[in-house]
Amino acid sequence: MANLRDIRNRIDSIENTKQVTRAMKMVAAAKLRRAQEQIFQARPYAYKIGELTNHLKQKLDPTAHPFFQAPEESPGALVIVITADRGLCGSFNSDAIKTAEHLVETSHAEMQADDDLFLLCVGKKGHKHFQKRDYRLVGDYRDVFDGLHFEVAQQIVEDAVEGFERGLWGEVTLVYNEFKNTIVQNQIVEPLLPIPEERFETPVMKEETDGLDLPENGRAIDYIFEPGARDLLDELVPRYLYYQVWRALLESNAAEQGARMVAMDNATSNAEELIEDLTLEYNRARQSAITRELLDITSGAEALEES
Repeated sequence: MANLRDIRNRIDSIENTKQVTRAMKMVAAAKLRRAQEQIFQARPYAYKIGELTNHLKQKLDPTAHPFFQAPEESPGALVIVITADRGLCGSFNSDAIKTAEHLVETSHAEMQADDDLFLLCVGKKGHKHFQKRDYRLVGDYRDVFDGLHFEVAQQIVEDAVEGFERGLWGEVTLVYNEFKNTIVQNQIVEPLLPIPEERFETPVMKEETDGLDLPENGRAIDYIFEPGARDLLDELVPRYLYYQVWRALLESNAAEQGARMVAMDNATSNAEELIEDLTLEYNRARQSAITRELLDITSGAEALEES
């Protein structure tokens, strides 16, 4: 049986770990509240600007804006993968990475073989993973979630648009975790460029827009545009791209905090169970040691009496 001191040391060590995981859970819960407020504020605007852009796109011909169709002779593709800068958040990072790898295997395997596939990784975990596997990485967006701001989304879009206009890639896709609740995150593969013909909807977007009770989710509404549709399109399309990426960043940030809160809660519960098991083992070992001491004392006393 294990030494009493060793068991006591293990109990103290796990107790310290439990305090750390409990504190991390509380920090994640506080960050989650702020992240939820941000995403709940950003979603309606992102949904509406997407609806207006889609409506304008249907009213005009496909050549009305260069972002409506892929440039000619552009053999490559860009995949924007959003992960976290830190771990200790369950399967959050691995889910996003596996989704991106599945996308590459099923849709971009030939581009990857021809070295025409580019990855823009937001977050340290995704960047480190794909860098080790010799993917062609674009930009450096590590350590952005500590002070996440709208300019990050703008810079990501500018990098994506620059390569799109130069013909380095003919399509841009977003891969990220969408926040549904603290337990569930949806893995999303969202087309960004060229702007899809049909408005893209995630599971959460579909639930929320269905609740608005709009005719065909707003597609049947006929708008009167002032100034003209083409002028508005030039203004709306950049905003549309900015806010789709901004929403994806906020979704991922909220999902990360929710996943970390759940992971730390599970770790705290596991630590408590281990402490209970070790305490029981400690008491048994202590009882066994006391019993042996009593037997030694009794045996010694009997030996003295016989002598």
